[in-house]
Amino acid sequence: MSKVSYYTADGLKKLREELNQLKDIERPKASQAIAEARDKGDLSENAEYDAAKEAQGLLEMRISKLEETLSGARLIDESQLDTSKALIHSTVKIKNQINGAEMTYKLVAQSEADLKTGKISVDSPIGKGLLGKSVGEVAEIQVPSGVMKFDVVEITRE
Repeated sequence: MSKVSYYTADGLKKLREELNQLKDIERPKASQAIAEARDKGDLSENAEYDAAKEAQGLLEMRISKLEETLSGARLIDESQLDTSKALIHSTVKIKNQINGAEMTYKLVAQSEADLKTGKISVDSPIGKGLLGKSVGEVAEIQVPSGVMKFDVVEITRE
């Protein structure tokens, strides 16, 4: 059974575009590579054929994973979300209680996560710790080195 994940319209569009790219362009390329390698003779000693088959297997696995993700994908109607709490697609500014460092993260679905751009998964330890918190609350987040405490400074929606 696929897991339900929530996406913005843009995030869902990117997933569908990637799936179409893999099915419409990459899959025929993989089949062509196998056909060309097969034409080169004895398959038992043909490393090119083995590599092409392995690449095709990895491609089919990626396609299957994307199809499973899309089957559980739900589009979020952000106008219906409570803006006073940290929810998926909230931008949350937090302050580390120990060193005073401030960080801003956007809570997103796992496949949209990109730490470089400040997007963290709601399935990550920090994401889980922030979900449901309001401004002024303290998020206690379990990390490998212990428990970190963050003050929720601001919650916005874009």
